[in-house]
Amino acid sequence: MTTPAHLDLSASAVDLTEAVCNIASVSHEEEVLADAVEAALRPLAHLSVRRDGHTIVARTDLGRPERVVLAGHLDTVPLAGQGPAASLPITRTATELVGRGTTDMKGGVAVMLALAAAAVEPSRDITYVFYDCEEVEAEHNGLARLVHNDPSVLEADFAVLLEPTDGTVEGGCKGTIRIEVTARGKAAHSGRPWMGHNAIHEAGTIIDRLREFDAQTVVVDGLEFREGLSAVGIRGGRAGNVVPDECVVTINYRFAPHIDAVEAERRLRELFAGYDVVVTDAADGARPGLDRAAAQAFVAALGLPVQGKQGWTDVARFSAVGVPAVNFGPGDPLVAHQDEERCAIAQIDQAYDRLLAWLT
Repeated sequence: MTTPAHLDLSASAVDLTEAVCNIASVSHEEEVLADAVEAALRPLAHLSVRRDGHTIVARTDLGRPERVVLAGHLDTVPLAGQGPAASLPITRTATELVGRGTTDMKGGVAVMLALAAAAVEPSRDITYVFYDCEEVEAEHNGLARLVHNDPSVLEADFAVLLEPTDGTVEGGCKGTIRIEVTARGKAAHSGRPWMGHNAIHEAGTIIDRLREFDAQTVVVDGLEFREGLSAVGIRGGRAGNVVPDECVVTINYRFAPHIDAVEAERRLRELFAGYDVVVTDAADGARPGLDRAAAQAFVAALGLPVQGKQGWTDVARFSAVGVPAVNFGPGDPLVAHQDEERCAIAQIDQAYDRLLAWLT
């Protein structure tokens, strides 16, 4: 029988980060941490708490004219590896926390827990969402499940996803689409290649089109999003003495949020006209929504640099239900998932202090 974990919400955000990180919660194994979060939040009289699987939702209902959502995922990638992030408990130094989850994104989760306890009379109503399975296939994502089961849970004027942003605010996110482009040929013995048509050689034309693609930097709501089109895989050939009759190039297009995945697909089919194109994955991006009053107030209150999110995050799920959202949380995203994962203590304190000032 697993011993229940305990989280002390009277502790500092840094102490809470250490405690949350020391509760293992690899994707699909968040139950112990979800239990601890639920147990810590339920005694708070100013919050109503509900649970959906291993996702915990807590909210104030004070009748404020504005509602905001703070969201963060409970899961981490596995502990496998050789560095400091490969085992628990994590390590704490005078300036940083070192170990799995410190950056992605239990620092953000701990800040949310500390805020949930401290913001008893916030200036705006708050919905806190602690969700499961962000680090795995989208079909398991707890935030997506909430949207499917009851989208009203996420109704708000603005949302903040506490993914690591290294001391900046990252507005919106780029969309992503992955395709397979197939070059066809004719099989032949490699001793008589002129009898066939080499599909791998034919795929060179696909690669040439990728090289010649002029990736744009697009300004959306005042923020720059740098697009990218990359070959991320290639496969072909059946034997060492056979000219291949098929070669498949896997391509990922990261597009600015001024277009959606449908338009991105149209552009790719036009670029690779003459070849078979199959879409294997696609997700819309999210506009920053910095034209909205709630978003402008957030940016003004935090007083931090603002830039476009150059990857994809779950802010897109908020955008899909009409809620503008930004990324803001402690940690450097460039060390996420690494065996040297770490988070500066100063960034955890900064995130907590700035968000508490904004909310109160």
